[in-house]
Amino acid sequence: MDAALYRSLAFVPAISARFLEKARAMRADIVCLDLEDSVRAGDKREARRMARAALASPHEARVFVRTNAPSTAEMRADIGAVARRGLDGVVVPKVGSAAQVRAVARALSRLERSRGLRRLEIIPSIESAAGAVACAAIAAASPRVRAVVFGIFDLMHDMGMEGAPGEGAEHARAQVPLHARAGGAVAIDSIWQDLRSPAGLARDCRRGRSLGYAGKSVIHPAQLPAVHRAFAPTRAELDWARRVVGAYEAPGGRGAMRVGGMMVDEVHYRQARALIAAASRAG
Repeated sequence: MDAALYRSLAFVPAISARFLEKARAMRADIVCLDLEDSVRAGDKREARRMARAALASPHEARVFVRTNAPSTAEMRADIGAVARRGLDGVVVPKVGSAAQVRAVARALSRLERSRGLRRLEIIPSIESAAGAVACAAIAAASPRVRAVVFGIFDLMHDMGMEGAPGEGAEHARAQVPLHARAGGAVAIDSIWQDLRSPAGLARDCRRGRSLGYAGKSVIHPAQLPAVHRAFAPTRAELDWARRVVGAYEAPGGRGAMRVGGMMVDEVHYRQARALIAAASRAG
């Protein structure tokens, strides 16, 4: 994986001029202009026009657009409207197979050639039982896929698990980052819905990070600081990492050794270097 950050994927309704203007200064890793769930059926065409216009303005973050699902007639129009300079990639909702990713990649390739664009990224959204089972194949379907995003509420609906997330949803949540990594991608966790509970958001972020997620979906700018803190190495982790790297890189420091009362070996050295590199990327 390269140095791109996936700590925060912030969704912004493409039908709101006020939100689109605020998104320009949003310090998420990715701002995602949404043409899907936050836009009513009768407003899709206008949302495409507004998203296309927004892409002409500079943004602090990388800019993606969430299209409508591959199974809908809207999706081809979405891609045709927003594949412009200023776009970094697309989030494709409700992906259930690698074939759907490959079809999106082919459509993007045609537009890139005809419009002189650089290669756009694809973030498939895992929101169904079929998507969760096929997650590794979906992640490996195209070099454009460097991350997938988990949509817990759509998956629950697909499974008939209405209400608050329970053990069944947690099982799928735990599987997605594992299979995404097997396919060569990282995973971005689902949203935290309760804007009144910052403590709940912090707990949910810690849970996601412990499962192997690289970041989290965000539905309000106020969530960004907590999400970025949660998906960055802690001070204690960095202190440990620097001690391990220092001991390992000292003369005669290779192999199994004791650092601060703990036995470490080559894998811990690689983990320590990865933590330091992650902190450096996050600034």
